[in-house]
Amino acid sequence: MGERKIEEAELRHIASLSRLALPEDRVEALRGELGDVLSMVERLSELDVSDVEPMAHAGDVLDAVRADEPAEPLTPERALENAPASDGPYLRVPKVLNEEGSA
Repeated sequence: MGERKIEEAELRHIASLSRLALPEDRVEALRGELGDVLSMVERLSELDVSDVEPMAHAGDVLDAVRADEPAEPLTPERALENAPASDGPYLRVPKVLNEEGSA
């Protein structure tokens, strides 16, 4: 491929916007790889998609949510069966706040 050439300044700008570290020893290789990706995207724009219906997903997506049917409620004992740690009827979780009350 390699039809599209990315300038080093463009690559550095994209890396900066993406908050990515850009190793100096990979700049040239990444310029070529990004150029290849952009060439592939440009080739996609050449396709005739006038008879393709727009879609949100590549496959048929059905409602994946289960039916909301009444069932027996989950007891505290049953809820705690797979808990890694508990304290009486409560789940024990790691502390996430410091003394001042903020994370």
